[in-house]
Amino acid sequence: MAHDPASLNRTQQWSLVLLRTLVGWHFLYEGFVKLWLPAWSRDGAPLAAWSAAGYLKAASGPFADVFRGLAGSGALTALDTLIPIALFVVGLSLTLGLFTRIGAWAALLLLALFYLAQVPTAGVHQPGAEGAYLLVSKNLIEAAAVLVLLAFSTERIAGLDLLRERATAAPLEPAAVERT
Repeated sequence: MAHDPASLNRTQQWSLVLLRTLVGWHFLYEGFVKLWLPAWSRDGAPLAAWSAAGYLKAASGPFADVFRGLAGSGALTALDTLIPIALFVVGLSLTLGLFTRIGAWAALLLLALFYLAQVPTAGVHQPGAEGAYLLVSKNLIEAAAVLVLLAFSTERIAGLDLLRERATAAPLEPAAVERT
């Protein structure tokens, strides 16, 4: 059950909206980069467009065989388009606070898939990685943040959902005009 945002103080409300905006921005920018910005090699040469193939081929989670199978299938082309679009749309939803609950559930689904593809079990620094993870990764932490956003109904604090809700609410009765 969602929490009533009216019971939160202003700092708590804006902290939650800030969290939603930052998570949204992360998704939005990841989608944007994968869709529209080419990758560059270290020597400045343009590389091929983004592909999920590398991530899927490196799958190590409980469904690794399924993910690796996707990397070598005809579905890869669709995934290479679908994943960046999903990231971009989810990010736009959360950043703007528009269809926030749908965006948050979609974010949770994507993060769960990303996590299950590569559950960190090494516990030591991996070459090319920015940290050493054991079970808890950035994907899992971001998924927990999205659960907080769902629990606290940030769409009822700020964003386009709030404006949409107010616009569709019953019109107020006109105030009585006093005659002098």
